[in-house]
Amino acid sequence: MQQPPSSLPDFLADLRKQVNGALRTDTYSKVLYSTDASIYQVMPHGVLVPEHVEHVHAAVELAAKYDIPLLPRTAGSSLAGQAVNEAVVIDFSKHINNIVEVNEEEQWVQVQPGIVLDELNIHLQQYGLQFGPDPASSNRAAMGGIVSNNSTGSHSIMYGMTTDHVMAMDVILADGAQAHFGPLSDAELQQRCERSGLEGKIYQQMTAMVADPANEEIIRTGTPRHWRRCGGYNLDRLIQGGVSFKYPQRDDRFNLAKVVSGAEGTFAVMTGIKLNVVRKPTKTALAIVHFDKLFEALQAVPVILEVDPSAIELLDNLGLTLCREVPDYARLLDSFIEGSPNSVLITEFYGESEAELKSKIDRLKTHLKQQGVPSGAVVSAFDADHQAKVWKVRKVGLGLLMSIKGDHKPIPFIEDAAVPVEHLAEYVTKVEQFCNDRGTDVAYYAHASAGCVHIRPLINTKEAAEVSKLPEITSFSVDLLKGYGGSLSSEHGDGRARSGFNAQFFGPELYGLYKQAKDIFDPKGILNPGNVVNAGPMTEKLRYGAGYGVMSIKDHIDFKADQGFHRAVEMCNGAGICRKRTTGTMCPSFMATREEEHSTRGRANALRAALSGNLPNKELTSKRMYEVMDLCIECKACKAECPSSVDMAKIKFEFLAQYHEANGTPFRTRLFGNIAGLTRLTSGLLAPIANFTTRLGPVRWVMDKVLGISRRRTLPAFARHSFVNWFEKRGEQPPAIDKVVLFNDTFNTYNSPEVAIAATEVLEAAGLQVILPGHRCCGRPMISKGLVEEARKAAADTVSKLEPYARAGIPIVGLEPSCLLSLRDEYLHLLPDNPAAQLVASQAVMFEEFIASLADAGKLALQFKEKKQRLLLHGHCHQKALVGTTPSKQMLSLPDGYTVEEVDSGCCGMAGSFGYEKEHYDISMTMAERRLLPAVRSEKEDTVLVAAGFSCRHQIKDGTGRVALHPAEVIRNALK
Repeated sequence: MQQPPSSLPDFLADLRKQVNGALRTDTYSKVLYSTDASIYQVMPHGVLVPEHVEHVHAAVELAAKYDIPLLPRTAGSSLAGQAVNEAVVIDFSKHINNIVEVNEEEQWVQVQPGIVLDELNIHLQQYGLQFGPDPASSNRAAMGGIVSNNSTGSHSIMYGMTTDHVMAMDVILADGAQAHFGPLSDAELQQRCERSGLEGKIYQQMTAMVADPANEEIIRTGTPRHWRRCGGYNLDRLIQGGVSFKYPQRDDRFNLAKVVSGAEGTFAVMTGIKLNVVRKPTKTALAIVHFDKLFEALQAVPVILEVDPSAIELLDNLGLTLCREVPDYARLLDSFIEGSPNSVLITEFYGESEAELKSKIDRLKTHLKQQGVPSGAVVSAFDADHQAKVWKVRKVGLGLLMSIKGDHKPIPFIEDAAVPVEHLAEYVTKVEQFCNDRGTDVAYYAHASAGCVHIRPLINTKEAAEVSKLPEITSFSVDLLKGYGGSLSSEHGDGRARSGFNAQFFGPELYGLYKQAKDIFDPKGILNPGNVVNAGPMTEKLRYGAGYGVMSIKDHIDFKADQGFHRAVEMCNGAGICRKRTTGTMCPSFMATREEEHSTRGRANALRAALSGNLPNKELTSKRMYEVMDLCIECKACKAECPSSVDMAKIKFEFLAQYHEANGTPFRTRLFGNIAGLTRLTSGLLAPIANFTTRLGPVRWVMDKVLGISRRRTLPAFARHSFVNWFEKRGEQPPAIDKVVLFNDTFNTYNSPEVAIAATEVLEAAGLQVILPGHRCCGRPMISKGLVEEARKAAADTVSKLEPYARAGIPIVGLEPSCLLSLRDEYLHLLPDNPAAQLVASQAVMFEEFIASLADAGKLALQFKEKKQRLLLHGHCHQKALVGTTPSKQMLSLPDGYTVEEVDSGCCGMAGSFGYEKEHYDISMTMAERRLLPAVRSEKEDTVLVAAGFSCRHQIKDGTGRVALHPAEVIRNALK
């Protein structure tokens, strides 16, 4: 690592005086910002999280004074490594993220750099507008990064590159001066050239550069002809007519905003961006064209383009296979894949009506047949929900590729190339052959319509021999691309991965102009140095590298499937999908805090740093690491929603076990971990006394002060008569046609027995004999608190009680998602060599799954009241992650007249004991207030609120005063 500038302490001291605590220089903060989604890791000098633009201005002014490198950054989703550097990182994503103005009539929007693209598009929906380019990372990538990279996406054949839509921007120049870049008339340009300072010099020297006939010729002949390009600098945007633009230019006046776009933060620091936006298409439809061979799919792309689609996306065999291994995506895949194709081309059409779209898809089918294209099934998707499922699978393609187990990963370094579509199949074949000849397999995903196939060789960057393949393969690709008229970087930018090859790719003359432009904008070289020009070797600063190693630890739970605890942590490749904020559940704490530390990626980064020595190994079980892990609420959303299948809930289980082993186990942790025993003892005769006592102000004050149980919470009541009491006293039941085990958890036995009673009555009404297994606590509270040995003992006891029923083929039906699903998830890690645990897991189902399966099989003989009823469903996090909510919606829709709407509520925030803990109360409520509680408050009084989770129902009651029912209660109440 090179030494930081000697002036760094003075810079940091001066900056700290002006930014009110927004500057972070602790080691953990630097570790958290040392990676992006690329293969690189570079420790920054510090991190500035500015609260407003004045903080950014102060940082740039002082950086110019002290010669300190700066790196403007948003989501850090860069695949090429331009979002890491030995610099002071300025993170715009937390605060400088507003939509300033929308002009519907003129179709433009003014935004700050930190606004996430999906959030912008959601806001624009009310105007019937959208931002045209749509990178796959749109759910977390922010406009600052998108503009800096000159990104594009699936619809590039419709909308071109981001630079095509950049109209103007406010920037801070490398000397700290503020400037506005936009289209200028000749007279206005002359006035700018007469200005003093760096701004005047930039205008003078840039206009002189591009006005020189020799330079213009170099730009025209050296710039790749393929329109899909973002490498190098956009000097071609400053010459008359440009070079091969795809999207019609609104304005060909001299505009420096066009060259700051795509400069990867090396020219200026953007603080405001004016963007062209486009009308949303009236209607869209998809045709998913199936192929038996990848080569045939790629050869078909030019043929499909002849019928004018709006997009063509490739999903190859590896991507399809990996989708099948992630439950959430496997369910989506089933909605549009027939049989077992090798690959599919997702082909989209725009239209004004469904009839027009059907006609276009029919034309596609006819055209494929007439041209002799060897395609298979063509699956159509006309409704928005169906299409959303297809695009969701496509957008997670990159993360799915990175979910491959082991040290060989599909590495991004040549993945951003694009060629004219007529050369696509040939280019891919040659690169694959070159890699195969060196013992390297490849994986793909693609914007096939634009000739961009993201080819990812599988490289083990922990081995020197493997690392040496990176420049060799890149150099081969560069020479091929030059011959085909393609581009080395087509949407992800140059960064550390490709900047070192720009001289070879663009040639010495054009590259010389790029270096000259960099010197003009940034004379001291302080803005994201080493990117686009003046780059070091691509094999420097690798996240892993030949010297990478990890400390040895003894695992408490089984990580054999992950090839060790450290590899489970390393599954995080930095893509940052855990930073999304608009839909889904992952990651609840990041959604609430917008802090990198509280994302799944942040936690993985910190753990990996301690394991590998980037932090002292002792930090693995330090109090500071505990703080990093603390807000992980073990929702399991990452297991389903992270395409790389980072299971942070499992990782935290192991971390807590390591932490308690090193530091001891706090009393409150043991109290909540063993809550089942306390609940069982307190219910019954003691219940009225306990319920009265825990509601007394002084008692709640003592619990708050002594135990850290928030006095702002109402504790769950204990039942005077438990479900077991009711079950044993209810008398003889009528004969049944089959048997079922009701896995009666602690909460629905001793706190809310009405739920278990309702479930029993529904099951018996369906002709089933209900059996109670007689188990005690399943261990779920112990799992959440990292009490491994206690949890293992509880799991073993539970399995021993359930095994005879599972062996007899009797279904084990549960009511509390976190408890029942522990049998299918954590038990397999706690009891890895226990065949009985696997047998029990195979028979364990949620109540909703069981009832829905009976209905599907035509075996559910229930009679319902005739009544119209609206239901609002909130899904439990574990249920959404491991099962999905489809069975719940299916079951709740069984009564005629019942309509179910599921609220995209994320996590309720209670998360077992988490929301009761004093230090977590505020963030628990923040999580709930994001979507769930406002949705509940907006419902009419006669809407039935439904939530399977015991904690979820209590959060709804605490936050809104309204009562939510368990799905079993809803069905019981609907019975005649």
